[in-house]
Amino acid sequence: MPRDSFGREIDYLRISLIDHCNLRCVYCMPLDGPALAPPADVLTAAEIETVARAALAAGFRKLRLTGGEPTLRADLLEIVARLARLPGLGDLTMTTNGVRLPALAAPLAAAGLRRVNIHLDSLDPRRLARIMRRGTLAEIWAGIEAAEAAGLCPIKLNVVVARGFNEEDVVPLAALTLERPWHVRFIETMPLGTGAVAALARGRLVPNTETRARIADVLGALAPVPSVERADEARNYRLPRARGVVGFISPVSEPYCADCNRMRLTADGRFHLCLLNDDELDVRGTLRAGGGPEAVTDILMRAVRFKPTGHRLDLGRSTERREMYQLGG
Repeated sequence: MPRDSFGREIDYLRISLIDHCNLRCVYCMPLDGPALAPPADVLTAAEIETVARAALAAGFRKLRLTGGEPTLRADLLEIVARLARLPGLGDLTMTTNGVRLPALAAPLAAAGLRRVNIHLDSLDPRRLARIMRRGTLAEIWAGIEAAEAAGLCPIKLNVVVARGFNEEDVVPLAALTLERPWHVRFIETMPLGTGAVAALARGRLVPNTETRARIADVLGALAPVPSVERADEARNYRLPRARGVVGFISPVSEPYCADCNRMRLTADGRFHLCLLNDDELDVRGTLRAGGGPEAVTDILMRAVRFKPTGHRLDLGRSTERREMYQLGG
């Protein structure tokens, strides 16, 4: 298993398939005019397979498909099928807003996808429309039900909490775990980029200590749950008599950089070394010059070696060249 210069085992590759989304969440993507990669710059299904094959051969074990919104890729089923059959694969998952899952969940499961994380910021239709700006609660809920019916379990719901938008929604969302074996995870806003969206993410931060207290005050004490995964970014808890798990991902107030095991591949073919830094190494150029898995492995191992120790939000620094919708979290 690859180790970076700080001794961390890096075995998890997050693959961004596309750099745009059919929603426009206030802390992630502007309503109009985002700069998108030219279609010719986006990696093909075959190129993504080559990178994934190289990563697995190097000791990576987990692949996650992200966006933007990965279900917007017309060749998504082909990509999943290519990756699912690769030797050495331990887990193949996807993060999505769920809107297109009613039609795609069963085919994705048949192609080899194992689990999904679905983005849902509120159970109130009006507040959801205000924070996510496109899509509806009914559409996302139908996607959740389709994923569960297809066996893409355990269902994990990702909730980004932004002050003035949905901090009061955390209690009913956490209460979903009382009757359902779901994981509901509350995530702090992350200020990627330099524009108005990043400013909102920075200014509307709700520390997860506040979110935990709000949930416990109404639903009861949260009992810690040991993490199943070695480098789980969430701190997990269970409410009294609950079937599911409540998790808290706190990259700003409680950084977990010391346990990071991730590398990211951008849709336009660069290894992004740390979510909240700008450091990247190009791999698309090597692929399109005829380089195969061994050449890709060489670049990936350099990326692992150069991976920074952590973000610099405490110094007021974040990414300048990438926005959240270009990296997929």
